[in-house]
Amino acid sequence: MNDSWSPRTRAILAGRPEAGDGNPANVPLVSASALGLEYSRDVGTPTWAAFEEAVGTLEGGTATAYASGMATVTAVLDLLPVGATIAVPVYSYVGTRSAFDHAHEQGKLTVRRIEPTDTDAWVAAAGEVDVLWLESPTNPTLDVMDLDAILKAARSSDSAPLTVVDNTFATPIGQQPLELGADVVVHSVTKFIGGHSDLLLGVAVTARDDLSTSLREARTRTGATPGALEAWLALRGLRTLGVRLAEESRTAAVLAERLGGHPAVERVRYPGTGAMLSFDLVDGAAAERLCANLKLIHNATSLGGVESTIERRAHLPGDSHVAPGLLRLSVGLEDPEDLWRDLSAALDGRPS
Repeated sequence: MNDSWSPRTRAILAGRPEAGDGNPANVPLVSASALGLEYSRDVGTPTWAAFEEAVGTLEGGTATAYASGMATVTAVLDLLPVGATIAVPVYSYVGTRSAFDHAHEQGKLTVRRIEPTDTDAWVAAAGEVDVLWLESPTNPTLDVMDLDAILKAARSSDSAPLTVVDNTFATPIGQQPLELGADVVVHSVTKFIGGHSDLLLGVAVTARDDLSTSLREARTRTGATPGALEAWLALRGLRTLGVRLAEESRTAAVLAERLGGHPAVERVRYPGTGAMLSFDLVDGAAAERLCANLKLIHNATSLGGVESTIERRAHLPGDSHVAPGLLRLSVGLEDPEDLWRDLSAALDGRPS
């Protein structure tokens, strides 16, 4: 693979069979549970391997796929010794924080919460904790963390904390945290990499051989293996990630600008790139009314698909600390004018 090629190009080429007479252009779906004398749970399948090769190529490390994003988080937690202290953003994916809180309640972890944009606090924590769990942009507040400064502090710290970056929102097209010095990158493949709201999958990527070995061993022990169809669909989705994200980002920028000019919108949160944005209405009731009045944009909890989805996050257990009027919008591939017509009508309380 030519390293000078862009991530968009590498996403299309990585993980394909070698070119040659009679070879398929794409890796086949291999559903076998045993490959000769080997059990696929232990060694994987050609379909898993192709997906892992492609994601690893984009992120700059060795990838290990899991049955879901949360299975990936659990595998990373398996790396930590009992009693470890982990720093996490106050605003971050609720499922991840729930897993940390559960480990804390069992006496396995101590959890320290830090505001995502308080870079000084994160730099200080790099010398005080065992793990830095970073997420940028954050879910659902779209805060951008200073990954460069935080990871640089971690690398220079005598305590050498493990650094993990959830790259789900940015995707490997948008940023490659391993290049900045992160130890592990995780993705909910269910979201942008899969891109079609039709699979559950997760992946962890690391450039460290010791961590890669441990992550694969954790998958084998827990049986959190990806399904054959899911891995095949995820690889197919990855091929179009570059073009999907580019188009979705253009639309997201248009919607962010127009939402910022609407009198009913108190604040827009958009990092300037990517397909995710959030915006605040006056209160939770106004946000619920908007969701109920939308005709094109789906009121749904997931994100990253070709269809636009919106959700008021504060109604979810674990996200009650989020501003009650905050709405998270995942921008899909619909025509931007249609999306704005739907949003503006709902904001104005009129038919779209």
